[in-house]
Formats: sequence, C-alpha cells, structure tokens
Amino acid sequence: MKKIICAMSGGLDSSVAAALLKRAGFDVIGVFMKFWMAPGENGLVGAWNRCCSPEAEARARKVAKILNIPFYVFNFEKEFKERIVDYFLERYKKGITPNPCVVCNKEIKFGLLLEKALSLGADFVATGHYARIKREIGDSNSEIFKLLRGKDKKRDQSYFLWQLNQDQLKHILFPIGDYTRKEVEKLAKKFKLSFLLSIPKSVEICFIQTTINDFLKEYLGTKPGKIVEINGKTIGEHPGLWFYTIGQRKGIKLPGGPYYVLDKNVKYNRLIVTKNESNLYKKELICKNVNWILGKAPKLPLKVKAKIRYRHQLALATIVEELEESKTYKLIFEEPQRAITPGQSVVFYKGNEVLGGGVIFQ
Repeated sequence: MKKIICAMSGGLDSSVAAALLKRAGFDVIGVFMKFWMAPGENGLVGAWNRCCSPEAEARARKVAKILNIPFYVFNFEKEFKERIVDYFLERYKKGITPNPCVVCNKEIKFGLLLEKALSLGADFVATGHYARIKREIGDSNSEIFKLLRGKDKKRDQSYFLWQLNQDQLKHILFPIGDYTRKEVEKLAKKFKLSFLLSIPKSVEICFIQTTINDFLKEYLGTKPGKIVEINGKTIGEHPGLWFYTIGQRKGIKLPGGPYYVLDKNVKYNRLIVTKNESNLYKKELICKNVNWILGKAPKLPLKVKAKIRYRHQLALATIVEELEESKTYKLIFEEPQRAITPGQSVVFYKGNEVLGGGVIFQ
C-alpha cells in the first residue's frame, strides 16, 4: 500500500484531498505545517499566520479524526522565515515585487516537506492544489510527468507551480485537480466535512495580517525620495519605493491625477509616474531563472500562451531567444500587456500544459 503524506491546512480543499486519498485505499498521514508569524510587542506571540493558526490546526486535527488517519505537526517556522519572508523583504527592498506563494511551493511544500516525507518512507506528498499531473512514457521509454491546469479554470493554481521539476512531480499528487470547487464542496458533505464549508478562503499573503504596506513599513521602514514624471520633472515625494508596484494608481497622492506608477529607479530612489495609462503597455519582457517542467529547453522560437500574474488573462506570445545569461529568455507578446512587473512570474502554457516559467526581469 502506497504511503502518502497529505499537507492539511484545516481548509476545505486539503481536507477533501485527504478524504479522496483515504477512499482510494492509500495509507494516508495528515501533516499540518507551522510557519513563521510576526512576533508581537516584547517578543510575545503576535498575530497568527493564517495558514497555521491554532484554529486551523484544530480543524485539521478534527478532519484527521473523522477520516481516522494519523496526524502530525511539522514545525517549519525557521525555514519559512529564512526562505520566504526574508526573500520577500529583500526583493521589495530592491524595488522588485515578488510572489512569495511561488517560492513557498518550491522551497517549503514541495521542497522541505517532500524531502522530509521521502526520508520517512512516504511514496508521495499530496496537497489541495487545483492542478493536475499527467504521467506519460517518453521517447526513451522513460517516465515523464506533465503539469496541467486544474479542471476548474477559475480556481486553477498551476501558475504557482512552475518551479517544480521531474524529480518532484513523480512524488506529488493533486487529488482535487480533476474536480471543480462546487464538486469539492459536494464531496465535503459526502465525507461529513460540512463544517468546513463556512470557512472563508484567504487570498492574501498568509504571513501578513493587515496590509502589505503596513508589513513593509514595520520591517523596512521608510526611505523618502522624489516622484518624477518621464521627462524628469519632480512633482512630489514618496515614503519608500517598496510601497509601490508597477501599474499602481491608488495611493500615489498627487494633485491633478490620476497618476500611474511606470517604473522605479532604485539607484537614485526615484518613483517614475505617468498620467498616460497607455505608457504601461509593453509587448516584450525578459525573464530569468527559467524552469522547464520537462527538464529540457524546447526549440525556439516557441509560440505559447503566457500569464504575467495570477489573475491575468492568458496572452499569445512567442519565446524568441535564449539570451547569453543562463536560463534567461526574451518573450514577445502579440498584443501589448499592461504593467509587466519585475519580480512577478511569467508562466508559459501550451493548451492545458504548463511548459515552464521564469521571473520577470524587465
């Protein structure tokens, strides 16, 4: 019998994932991961990380009891702080807008947790992601694992998984990937997990309790500088470049607007703004640290559909060339895209298949 460690957050999706695995006859072990949370005053417990609050842990335990599966808590606070939170702050300090969920999937859920699971004799790690994995036999009669979008296109989370590789995918299961959210809700009732239906699904960054700007102010402080137009004319002052992202309109607080954030000059600590929203549209980007899911780069040029942020529509594009720097590629869109943002992920699709992705550089 295959042994599977199922990451359980106390939410609906991961709980139904565990129930489906149990129903399929696997030896399922529930694991709740404890992540870092910001300390409160005088070093006392601060606001809980939404992913791993005492309430979330209690729900996960309750689900494990209903399913009659073993349940353990893994403490990843130190690693989460070093690999996710510190990375998040360091990127913002450099004027870049990172995506911590992408890094968490690579470093924690399918990095640290998977390593620990395999060392404990498990065959797979399972999560409640809306994504799918397809196993095929390749040219040399070897197994290949393709990453696909989830059945529920509105909930699809494949965008956050582009950094996974073949060694990881062979040990990962996404039990709810072939279901829609409504079908998952029906399954919850069937598995006697209806009490989870009323829990609101968080879409914010788990370790930030109020706003990103409050968090950045707490850890990075302020660093005032000039707000300038494209022509170099100074029209105001900003409290710190990390409080802004490309395309932003709200919060610039300049008379005679609206103004949009066009760029950031980190060297001179200048926020570059424009009144002309069309200036935000660009047809090209360069991305770094590109990962190809199948482990090898395809022949170029390559026509793809690309996403430049999670909620962005897929857009037709061509990956035209690999630049001199390793794993760095140039991509040209058929239609200009709004607010291409350094630090965000660009993910490449062919139909439902995720070919790979990279971090937007410019």
